[in-house]
Amino acid sequence: MLKKRKEVTDEDFYGLKIGAMWRYFKGESFAFWMVCAYLFLEYVRPQSIYPVIDFLPWTQLVVIGAILGCFTDKTVRWVSSPINHLLIIFFFIILLSSYLAYFPGISFSNLDKYYLWVIIYFIIINVVNTPRRFFVFICIFLLASFKLSLSLSIIWAGRGFSFTDWGLMGPKGFFQNSGELAIQMLVFWPIAWAFAHALKPYISRKLYLVLLLMPVTAIMVILGASSRGAQLALVCQLLVANYRFVFRPRILVSILISMVLIWNFLPEEQKQRFETMGEDGTSRQRLLYWENGIEMIQDNPVLGVGYFNFASYFERYYLGDVLLGRAELPHNIFIQIGTDTGLLGLSVFLGLLFVAYRLGRQFRTEHCNKNERIIGRCANISLLGFIVAGQFVTVAYYPFLWVHLALVVALSNSFNINRKFQLKVVKKGH
Repeated sequence: MLKKRKEVTDEDFYGLKIGAMWRYFKGESFAFWMVCAYLFLEYVRPQSIYPVIDFLPWTQLVVIGAILGCFTDKTVRWVSSPINHLLIIFFFIILLSSYLAYFPGISFSNLDKYYLWVIIYFIIINVVNTPRRFFVFICIFLLASFKLSLSLSIIWAGRGFSFTDWGLMGPKGFFQNSGELAIQMLVFWPIAWAFAHALKPYISRKLYLVLLLMPVTAIMVILGASSRGAQLALVCQLLVANYRFVFRPRILVSILISMVLIWNFLPEEQKQRFETMGEDGTSRQRLLYWENGIEMIQDNPVLGVGYFNFASYFERYYLGDVLLGRAELPHNIFIQIGTDTGLLGLSVFLGLLFVAYRLGRQFRTEHCNKNERIIGRCANISLLGFIVAGQFVTVAYYPFLWVHLALVVALSNSFNINRKFQLKVVKKGH
């Protein structure tokens, strides 16, 4: 007689029962498999770590597979959100800006840096459409980021927490540069903290402590990455996360002690970088990018100088202000969007940030359970980290914002709209 397969329960998910979750995953749709595979390939980048398997365009293939899988997945339904409309409007603004750009060829050759994120966004929000799917998806996001944070924090500890000009570097891809790597950690650690805190009543103390390694190692990477902007963003995140309690004597003392410890933990060379901020060559070049970028927007207020035209325009009209050999992108997300698409595109971009913030805040209502409120609030802490750090690097078309938008919309759709599928879990005694 065949043994009946044990049913996967909600308690298995919140208890992080890997075997049960794997049984659930195997029974899921092909579209969901492909979405999860995309996240793994984009964030872990095994094809970059092991060149022997880098013989196919893996990320493109799984995206195509996810699109095809949507036609056979009966659970996929169109998900409505104000973000959907803003993303499409922003794309049309980019197209118009590219057509009227000073250097149209440069603009059109970079269109994939935006429209691919739109495709990925729509795939995620329409496929990741139930609490269980969202739970698995966020687990992959956290594990992929933890793989980076754990390995790099060990590397930093192995060299005695010393300073290097290149900071810490991830695998080839979006997180290779230390500045971009640090932003991923800024996005990752609040969600990781929320995840660990939300599951604390349902798991053992040992497993809870293991989960806490995720935010701890992420913060270590931020400190070791030698990115002043990311470290400033981390301070802002910690202050905002504790703003309700910051003026209580015990909390205020704890924060001050933590900041002193973090400062003493930084290598002397990194402290000197803060002390010379605004005076070193890199800072002076960025100030010139910002000053002249604002002037570009003033001279071209409607659609900017053209999508991805900043560097070429800068070298043509501000050649005397190129201090470091050649012009780069403006090292500021708002100036990047403003010069790319003018005030028209910048207003839409700000609208995306505002709607994402409102989506995070909606999980504070009485209609949401405690876990949803924690994750929603921490999603806004992640968004804050991206915005603050984005004032010093050019990352508007990196995955940070676009994947974040997909996550908050999927979270909202899975838990708010599909109430009948909501996870109901009985807390374990400790």
